[in-house]
Amino acid sequence: MRASRFPTTRRTRSVAAGGAVVLLSATVISVTPGAGLAQDVIELPGDDHWLEVDFEEVYRVGSAVGEAWQEFGTIERVGFDDAGNLYLFDRLAARVVVVGSDGDFVREFGRKGEGPGEFQSAMDMVVMSDGRVVIADMGHRAYHLFDPGGNLERMVRMGGFAQVREMYPETGGESVVRGAKMLGAVFQSVLRDSIMVFPDTRTIERIFLTGDEAAVETAAEVWGPAWTKPAARPFGGGPQQVIVRGDRRGFEPEVYAGVLPEGRIAFSDSSAYAIKLAERDGRISSILTRPLSPEPVTERVMSEEKDRRLRDREDRPESSVSRSGDRMTVSGTGGGARERERIETLEFAEEIPVVRDLRTSWSGRIWVQRRGDEPVSDGPIDILAPDGRYLGSYRAGATQLPDAFGPGRLAAFIERDELDVQTVVVKRLPGTVN
Repeated sequence: MRASRFPTTRRTRSVAAGGAVVLLSATVISVTPGAGLAQDVIELPGDDHWLEVDFEEVYRVGSAVGEAWQEFGTIERVGFDDAGNLYLFDRLAARVVVVGSDGDFVREFGRKGEGPGEFQSAMDMVVMSDGRVVIADMGHRAYHLFDPGGNLERMVRMGGFAQVREMYPETGGESVVRGAKMLGAVFQSVLRDSIMVFPDTRTIERIFLTGDEAAVETAAEVWGPAWTKPAARPFGGGPQQVIVRGDRRGFEPEVYAGVLPEGRIAFSDSSAYAIKLAERDGRISSILTRPLSPEPVTERVMSEEKDRRLRDREDRPESSVSRSGDRMTVSGTGGGARERERIETLEFAEEIPVVRDLRTSWSGRIWVQRRGDEPVSDGPIDILAPDGRYLGSYRAGATQLPDAFGPGRLAAFIERDELDVQTVVVKRLPGTVN
C-alpha cells in the first residue's frame, strides 16, 4: 500500500521509554475500504529505539528436586488472575496448579479420568481475571469451567467438528477468543459418511460458553491462502476419506493474535509488518506498520529449510488416529515416510514473514516478535501501544516473549533449567511495557 495514495496527517508524540523521552513520528493514513469502514494505517518509525531489559525476578517454581507439587510434566499454558495468582496447566499430569503472588502453593485441581471435571485429552487453558478457569478437552469434546476455588461449575459441549485451538481470555462475560493455531481435533460419526471436508482454521473466533453447547462467531476476518490443491486422503485406515486443502507452503504467513483489555483483538496475518486492530464488531479500525520489508525466498533458503525440517522430523512419532465408538481422535505430528515426502516436495511462499509471534499485555501493550538473521530465528521484540505509539524494542536474544502477563506488572516465562526441567519464572516488568 503506497502512502501517496491516501491523505496523510503527520503526528509527533513524546513517549517515555527506558527512562528517556523520545520523539517518535508517526504517519497516519486514512483508508476507507467501504462505506462507514474507515481505517487508520499508522506508519511507525523505521529506526529501532533499544530498551534495556530491566526485569525484576519475583519468584520461580518448578524443580526436579523441589516439593512434590513443583514436579511438572509438561507445562502447556500459564495465566494470571487479577489477584496476581499464577495458574499452571500441566498437560502431562492433567492438573492445574495455582501459585500465590509470593510463589507459594495455593491449590491444584483436575486429574485424568472420564467423569465431569476429569481430563481425557486436555489441550489448552484460559484463566479469566476473576480466577475462573476454562480447560479445552479434546477427549470429552467439551470445555470444563471451574470456579475461582477450583470446583467444577459445568461442562460445555464443543459441538459439530470439535477442534481445540489456542485460546485467549477476554475481560468479563462468558467468552474466550480462539486463534488459528490448531492443537487437536476430534471427528465424530465419520463412519456414517465416506468423505468429509476438513475445515479451514484460518479465522479468529469468539467462543461463548453460556449455554450447554458452545456458540461460535467470527471475531475478526483474517487473510488465508485459497484452497489451491484440495485433495482426498485416506483417514484412519478405513474406507473413509477426508478432503484437505493440501500442504501449507513453507513460510506461509501464520496468524498471531492477542486480546486487548477493552475487547479489541490485535493480530498479524501477512508477511509484512502490519498489526491489525479489530473492534468487538469485527471491524478493522487501524493497522500499525513499520517499514520493515520481508525477504524473498531464494533457492538456497528453500533447500536449507527442507534440510532443517527433515532434521526436526527424525525423532518425531507418526501421526496417530484412535477410534472410540463412532469418534476419531487425531494426534501426533507425523515423522515417517509420508512426512518426509511432503517435506521433499514442499512448495514455498514468495517471502519470509517479518513477524514471528505476537502477545498482548495485561494493560494493553502489544509485543511483536520479529524474525532474526536466519529465516526461522527470533529477532528483536517491538513494544507497541494500541493507540499507535512505538515504545521501543528489545534486542534479539535479550528476552523471550512472556508466556503470560498479570497485574502489578507481572509476567511469567516458561523456561528450562540446566537439567532440561521446565521451570516458570515470574518477573516484574517496567510499567511502560506491561
